Amino acid sequence: MMNLALWIAAGLLAAIALVGGVTKAFVPKQKLARTHGGEWTEDATAGFVRTLGALEILAAIGLVLPAVLDIAPILVPVTAICWVVLMVGAMTTHVRHGSARFVFLNLIYLALAVFIAWGRLGPHTFS
Repeated sequence: MMNLALWIAAGLLAAIALVGGVTKAFVPKQKLARTHGGEWTEDATAGFVRTLGALEILAAIGLVLPAVLDIAPILVPVTAICWVVLMVGAMTTHVRHGSARFVFLNLIYLALAVFIAWGRLGPHTFS
């Protein structure tokens, strides 16, 4: 049952990362800056926003594909830990811009990543 919960959490977080990553990588920075929650992009370079998008796309891949292909499945919890670091940065950025709603969402994403890292490094490793 826990294994299923970890797969669901990883799939959900991968979908969230993919949507956010594609948005940041391919939507122009000026358009992102006009959206609710995207105001932070005004203070960032277009290259930085695209780089974050690429990292999120890689996170989406790293949360699922290594386990599905059974090639270096240790990358799943490593990716989850990297996602935790990314979410700390995201929460800090949203706090600076007064976007409490997005801080809360990032906290949920962070909690999912911690759950995945804990489960896949601890009691439910891929074997």
